[in-house]
Amino acid sequence: MQLSSPVFERGKSIPSLYTCQGKDINPPLVISDVPKNTKSLVLIMDDPDVPPAVRKDGMWVHWVVFNIPPDTKNIKENTVPPGILGKETGGKKNYRGPCPPDGEHRYFFKLYALDSLLDLEAGATKEEVEEAMTGHILAHTELMGKYIKHLS
Repeated sequence: MQLSSPVFERGKSIPSLYTCQGKDINPPLVISDVPKNTKSLVLIMDDPDVPPAVRKDGMWVHWVVFNIPPDTKNIKENTVPPGILGKETGGKKNYRGPCPPDGEHRYFFKLYALDSLLDLEAGATKEEVEEAMTGHILAHTELMGKYIKHLS
């Protein structure tokens, strides 16, 4: 299974349009090679580089979408993908772009192929989604991009 974006390469900088310094909209994503027996996809975007002073666990969740149809090939820029929105760390059910409080951070777009749908309500947390996925993951891939705030 593959996850890519036409606007940034794996390990490279995410364009500022998709961050808090731009329009704070999701970048376009391309999904390919999903296993044939997949029943749903899960997309989680998070930042594991948060300073402990901001969050003790060092993690900020930017986007959670589950029960995405397995035939989804593209998530267009500034769209809500088909599926159910979970909660980002700020408590909202939407995409929240990179906005590092210090230095350059890594942002992981994680895609999971599951052998089932998740029996969760909209607004489920990343932790609830990960727990519900246990034992159901057929494949996993990720796309990592970086971002550092630009000073005006």
